[in-house]
Amino acid sequence: MSYESLIPVIRRLAIEAGATIMEIYEADDFDVKIKSDESPVTAADEAADALISAGLREAFPDIMLVTEEQAQSHNQSGETFLIVDPLDGTKEFINRRGDFTVNIALVEGGVPTRGVVYAPARGRMFYTLADGRSVEETGAFDPGKPGKVTPIAVSTPDNSALMVVASKSHRDQATDDYISKYAVRDMTSAGSSLKFCLVATGEADLYPRLGRTMEWDTAAGHAVLSGAGGTVVRFDDHSPLGYCKDGFANPFFIALAPGVELKGA
Repeated sequence: MSYESLIPVIRRLAIEAGATIMEIYEADDFDVKIKSDESPVTAADEAADALISAGLREAFPDIMLVTEEQAQSHNQSGETFLIVDPLDGTKEFINRRGDFTVNIALVEGGVPTRGVVYAPARGRMFYTLADGRSVEETGAFDPGKPGKVTPIAVSTPDNSALMVVASKSHRDQATDDYISKYAVRDMTSAGSSLKFCLVATGEADLYPRLGRTMEWDTAAGHAVLSGAGGTVVRFDDHSPLGYCKDGFANPFFIALAPGVELKGA
């Protein structure tokens, strides 16, 4: 597999999955089930997972595939693997708030190196090119033909006036207490992996996450942010957030534009 062959496939599958998700989202009603970890899952999660999984296995049969909806079947993934969250932000989807995304990423040596984040209800799509640079695509989102792409880059932060983005569904007092350590110009909230993308485009400088996430929640957004010049570090010691962890669970983390003066826990 080459990056040149990977990017068109993951872009196409994200758009096709997004269309499937939107058909269910725009229906009058849809069923919601509760998984063993007490998180919700819908027909949209399952349909998008089936579509993306089939497409990736057909295109890249020799590469390990990890997806949220099939997590119980996965063992430790190895050095190189594809990782998918077919619908990140299921609570946003259920509440019809629109901030949900399709996420597909490639992890190599514990690092997300390529990825796509597509927010079909918001009409925004971000991905890495073959050379690793990140772009935002605009236009009709034709699965077979990329539209106009614009390079994206993180901000040059002003530590006396930072823009912070935080979770819409998982905001808590610990997060607010940590944010209060910074000089904040303004704050915004967003759901799903869109928060990484807002840092990647320079719309925010800092995104702290003091809550439970899994590698499939973060890998694609992490790749997009890295390709825009940003970084993601562990909350506890500010070392790089790594992947291929046992059980795929993440520690708390901070996504940021370089130049942000990080505060301690």
